[in-house]
Amino acid sequence: MHSPEFVIKPRSHTVWEKQCVRLHCTVSGWPDPRVVWYKNNVAIDPLANPGKYKLESKYSVHSLEINRCDFDDTAQYRVSAMNSKGELSAFASVVVKRFKGEVDENLPAPRQGPVSEYGITFQTHIVDRFGVSFGREGETMSLGCTVVIYPVLHRYQPEVQWYRDDVLLSPSKWYQMHWSGDKATLTFTHLNKEDEGLYTLRVTTKSGYETYSAYLFVRDADAEVEGAPGAPLDVRCLDANKDYIIVTWKQPAVDGGNSILGYFVDRCEVGTTHWIQCNDTPVKFARFPVTGLVEGRSYVFRVRAVNSSGMSHPSRVSEPVAAMDPADRARMRGTSAPWTGQIIVTEEEPAESMVPGRPGDLQVTEATKNYLVLSWKPPGEKGLEGVMYYVEKCVSGTDSWQRVNTEIPVKSPRFALFDLAEGKSYSFRVRCCNSAGVGEPSEPTEATTVGDKLDIPAAPGKVVPTRNTDTSVVVSWEASRDAKELVGYYIEASVVGSNVWEPCNNKPVNATRFICHGLVTGETYVFRVRAVNAAGLSQFSPESEPIEVKAAIASPAPPYGISVLECVRDSMVLGWKQPSFIGGAEITGYFVDYREVVDGVPGQWHEANIKAVSERAYRVSDLKENRKYQFQVRAANMAGVGIPSLPSDIFLCEEWTIAVPGPPYDLQLREVRSDSVVLLWKPPVYQGRDPVNGFYIDIKEAEAPEEAWRGVNTKATEKTYIKNLKEGETYMFRVRAQNQAGVGKTSDATEPVVALTKPGTKEIVVDVDDDGVISLNFECGDMTPDSKFVWSKDYEEITDSSRLTVETKGNKSKIVFNSPGEEDIGIYSCLVTQTDGTSSSYTLSEEELKRLLQISHDHKFPIIPLKSELAVELMEKGRVRFWLQADKISANAKIDYVFNDNPISHGEKYKMNFDKNTGVIEMVMDSLTRMDEGTYTFQLQDGKATNQSSLVLIGDVFKELQKESEFQMKEWVRKQGPHFIEYLGYEVTPECCVVLKCKVGNMKKETSALWYKDGHEIKSDNNLGFTEGVLKLEIAQISKKDSGVYEVVLKDDRGKDTSTLNLKDQGEDHKHIHMFMFRSNSSTPLKITSTDEGIRLYTFVSYYNDLLQVTWHYKDSAIAFSDRIKSGVVGEQLWLQITDPTEKDMGKYAIEFNDGKGGLRRTAELSGQDRARVAGGLPDVVTIQEGKALNLTCNISGNPVPEVTWLKNDREITSDDHCILKFESGKFASFTITGVNISDSGKYSILVKNKYGTESGDFTVSVEYVSSLSYHYCLCIHHYDPPPPSHDYLFPCFLVRLIKNEHVLPHLPLLLFPL
Repeated sequence: MHSPEFVIKPRSHTVWEKQCVRLHCTVSGWPDPRVVWYKNNVAIDPLANPGKYKLESKYSVHSLEINRCDFDDTAQYRVSAMNSKGELSAFASVVVKRFKGEVDENLPAPRQGPVSEYGITFQTHIVDRFGVSFGREGETMSLGCTVVIYPVLHRYQPEVQWYRDDVLLSPSKWYQMHWSGDKATLTFTHLNKEDEGLYTLRVTTKSGYETYSAYLFVRDADAEVEGAPGAPLDVRCLDANKDYIIVTWKQPAVDGGNSILGYFVDRCEVGTTHWIQCNDTPVKFARFPVTGLVEGRSYVFRVRAVNSSGMSHPSRVSEPVAAMDPADRARMRGTSAPWTGQIIVTEEEPAESMVPGRPGDLQVTEATKNYLVLSWKPPGEKGLEGVMYYVEKCVSGTDSWQRVNTEIPVKSPRFALFDLAEGKSYSFRVRCCNSAGVGEPSEPTEATTVGDKLDIPAAPGKVVPTRNTDTSVVVSWEASRDAKELVGYYIEASVVGSNVWEPCNNKPVNATRFICHGLVTGETYVFRVRAVNAAGLSQFSPESEPIEVKAAIASPAPPYGISVLECVRDSMVLGWKQPSFIGGAEITGYFVDYREVVDGVPGQWHEANIKAVSERAYRVSDLKENRKYQFQVRAANMAGVGIPSLPSDIFLCEEWTIAVPGPPYDLQLREVRSDSVVLLWKPPVYQGRDPVNGFYIDIKEAEAPEEAWRGVNTKATEKTYIKNLKEGETYMFRVRAQNQAGVGKTSDATEPVVALTKPGTKEIVVDVDDDGVISLNFECGDMTPDSKFVWSKDYEEITDSSRLTVETKGNKSKIVFNSPGEEDIGIYSCLVTQTDGTSSSYTLSEEELKRLLQISHDHKFPIIPLKSELAVELMEKGRVRFWLQADKISANAKIDYVFNDNPISHGEKYKMNFDKNTGVIEMVMDSLTRMDEGTYTFQLQDGKATNQSSLVLIGDVFKELQKESEFQMKEWVRKQGPHFIEYLGYEVTPECCVVLKCKVGNMKKETSALWYKDGHEIKSDNNLGFTEGVLKLEIAQISKKDSGVYEVVLKDDRGKDTSTLNLKDQGEDHKHIHMFMFRSNSSTPLKITSTDEGIRLYTFVSYYNDLLQVTWHYKDSAIAFSDRIKSGVVGEQLWLQITDPTEKDMGKYAIEFNDGKGGLRRTAELSGQDRARVAGGLPDVVTIQEGKALNLTCNISGNPVPEVTWLKNDREITSDDHCILKFESGKFASFTITGVNISDSGKYSILVKNKYGTESGDFTVSVEYVSSLSYHYCLCIHHYDPPPPSHDYLFPCFLVRLIKNEHVLPHLPLLLFPL
């Protein structure tokens, strides 16, 4: 069970009004999910709008069809899939459009069917269409289409219109339209980013219209300064008055890699070329009020962006706008005089003046941190002459009003205030003035805080890319929440892993869906989106999931060629052929439907299989015998289930009883060449009476009649390779199967195939590279983005990668033999899917394999053989020598010495040498420092042959070597004078005397040797000796008073050397002396013996005390003692007892005596499988009546075969007629008493013994006396070893009890006999 999952999500659509649209998706999940469609989060009910919506759900494919779309259908649609494991939703948008323009507000609706005027019906076709186009700022470009109108009428000209983003275009200085009679062209004289958009050509005739659309992308021109931003775009002028205009623009998509600091606005008076910068500091807000204009003059504006790297190119200039009163502009629009860009102001006759009244409706219309804009209405009482205005401000909380424009009154009822303190609050008021005086102020505004009132929009939500074409991807995203005055969105794309982002659009898009074109086929991209308004650009959205650029998939075409492969009483096996078009994705399965046909009238279709079948054959069950049926098949892929095939012929369901096989099926043609072809098929489902033993292949020319079929082979074969074809001829093939009964039915014929090698066809090429790697290589020149290489061996797809490795890159693929051998002999073929049957094969025979292996051996790069790898050793004075020896190397060989990946050379620190005669290469260093820790490598090159050897000296290894080198250096210096060859030590004589001694060298007559104890010189000559370079001091009967620190000093004019030995009463050295006393007496070899409890290992020592360190080992690890494994000492015996031993106890045991400086170890091997053992079968007590026969048997094991001895009361007994003893097959020992009597009572034992150990088994026999009385007495004898704790016996003994009727008689004394 698993939660719902969308295999294919619904795609967003943009459609024209009155068209139909169909959203579909594929959903998986178990249990089957329940699917509900929503429009703007409201569930869709088809019954509430009959004919409007149609819902379908088949084969896990769910669809929503909207009929005759109108503007109300523009919405976000959601499909929800839910089952018991969870719920999942997917979204798609539908946008319904109609043509709109500034001239034609209402385009005529599409005509329903052809319209005939003057008896003519026109048919319009747009061909040679322009595709998605890419341009750059400043370039010239043309978009054009060829228009074919039938019938052709001389001088008939259709209506040709061009639209950009659904807005009708008119000729201007930026673009021109041209119609040549059969071609429509739109030419851009100077591309700008404002020209980016969806361009639509509409051709209208009397009979209707045809349209075609494609997108034009305009990229930024190269920046003059590297890292500078792109130019702003779409500069417009709003709210123009006499001396005031608001300029707006859109921010560029490219910031050059650095944040844009702001924008500069430039103005130019119409008729001049002089540009004036309007603002001194950059403004970040994409809107700016320009003041100081001259009334009556016309201006154009442009904007430049700036960042830390530099200034952008200027934007395209705005349309001209005049600085004049809006009322005057409206009056002028109503006149027929042409607009010249200049207004002539004339003076009116003077009239009586009056002081104007108060302005009205004063308000702050725009507020940013850089400026504020005030607007108001002129006063009602202003006299005949015009009025001007003074603006006053007041800081909130005060009554001090200050006039802002003290020098020049404002002529327009708009005013922009700059240089206000950010964060402060102000109130404003306005006064009117004319020649009569200054009027009363208006009502002040509410307190306004200086700052940006428009926030930067929030980042857009989740970005979802969808496959579209092999060079484009559809990108959808969630709109920015609560965004005010949103201008649009910019989309960026990046190849996965590159971390380089490129803009997909340079003009903001208003929708939440955009098609990103110009992508590289096969590359994997991620996308991100950010929103833009006048306040700036938002943060980027989260990155989308990666998507590979390749064409979107569609459902496959219907299969065909349905035939019957087998028929029984209630089922039929059908076969069919693969669809000619598979939809851009591999077919995942097929669905079969059937219906019964009664008297020629077909019934309802029924589903034969709920789960898709992958093979092109299926058994339809639960049919009725002797009934007629028809079948249809649907193919499915990732996009969904295709339409069904045409109904098959009518088949009768009756059991086949023929002896010959049924028809083969699923015939496939591969490797089509000019003279050959490979034919593959599957064996028949119906075998007949006997198994199929071969096949016959028939061939005929495609145009030949049925009688022209002829056999390719005269004997039944399994071969599929057909040769000797005629180049350019078209052939068809079929196959028949044979068994012992004869030749069966023919298969369906293949599709016609032309025997022709296609241009560019390549064959599999075998290659052996310089490393000796053998590979088969195949290249395909007509691959699609969804094509795959399928490699086969003997025409079975290769799935095991243990012997072969498949490597594919682009349009090339190869298989590499991991370890070529006889198992790899066969026919290798490669098929490229999603192509027109591109395939090839290569036969690897035994001879070919041997040839390739020889080539591989010859190609393998030779290696310089080494007698020894790189090693290190210490030389005299502690010098360090690195060396290796090459086996075969010429005098021209080159040696590179490398330390930690850095080359080193001969010099003061390193001394290199190469003996060309012996091949010894060495490098010597005088000493080692911490900087010399690392890896040393000798790299050898001799012609083409190379080799290298490395030695790692790090960590403890390096420290030990460095320490030893330093020690050797010190030793060399020390040995230049008198020195100790062996330092002061001691030995214990058999008489337990301790002798302190040391060996000295490089002595001369002047050298003095002085002995000290605890700093005091020892002058006794009796105990001191010097013979053969050995200084001795003998201590007889060592005691506590002899403990202390002993020192020997050698000294002359060449130097001094000292050796010290610490002997303390409680110290370790004192204990070591005792150890040596023990070692002088040694110990016996470790032995193994068997006991009643198990196994005992033991040794004897001649001298033992508590200071002796004894350790028991098992398999070289110290033994952890427990209740089962114990150790101890009895006298001079040290033992290890193993109770109830098992196989886990087998192995090597050792006892170690250690004095801290050296030790003695005794070992023994315990092999459980060799030791003599009594495996079982004997009871503890046997009670038997007199006169009966007693027979006991037990199992014996051991290697070599043990010796068996039987004992009674610890005395050996032999076999006789009364007591029969047997030992058979070295495994079974039996004990038989033919007639038991009272004298047979007692303790019996079996003793088994070989060289690895001894073991015994005991049992007691109690014989009951049979009398005429009803009392039964029994004498029971028990053997105790050791004796019971309640008795004082020190040795094993017998316990005798008298038993009456199975009860011990308590009044009788117990008899205890020692052995």
